[in-house]
Amino acid sequence: MIGKLDDALGFHEAALNLRAQRQQLLASNIANADTPNYKARDIDFNKALQSVMARSAPVSTGLVKTAAAHLDGTGNAASGAAPLLYRTVQQGSVDGNTVDMDVERNQFTDNALRYEASVTLISGQIKNLLAAIQG
Repeated sequence: MIGKLDDALGFHEAALNLRAQRQQLLASNIANADTPNYKARDIDFNKALQSVMARSAPVSTGLVKTAAAHLDGTGNAASGAAPLLYRTVQQGSVDGNTVDMDVERNQFTDNALRYEASVTLISGQIKNLLAAIQG
């Protein structure tokens, strides 16, 4: 039963983890808007989500474990760590800082709204599952 719940909610779990990671990056960019030589960072959400979902899918590696302590070669899909990218500079600054506050605030708000939408979707799915269980 737990495995089926994990399957039903796994996508949303990965998406929320990545959204939370991205929100921290965007908040860090905003906080460092006046730091000389600070380079704005972000993640490519779509590629990161595809990567996490591909890693969480059952993969047959063809490897045979000769001892129970050996790793199975699937990696840790639950970590959801996405590669950090530098944001493209729209307008250079004298102090070398690449944070554009308009872009950062826009991205921060967009990410927060998408996070809320995901939470609402998960809430609806859980209500449907509870209704099915309770009859």
